[in-house]
Amino acid sequence: MGKGDRKTEKGKRFKGSYGNSRPRKSTKAAVAKPAAKKAAPKKTEAKKKITKAKKAKKK
Repeated sequence: MGKGDRKTEKGKRFKGSYGNSRPRKSTKAAVAKPAAKKAAPKKTEAKKKITKAKKAKKK
């Protein structure tokens, strides 16, 4: 049960591997995504109405 034993934490540190006896540190706080912002209402409908009015004036 020393450096060569890959089933112990000491052996995993020596070997540089991870497993049940040496789990990786959780990075849930660093990986957490910020809250999604609500999308602003689209103004495409208003633009379409304006363009139709301009076309009518041109004719």
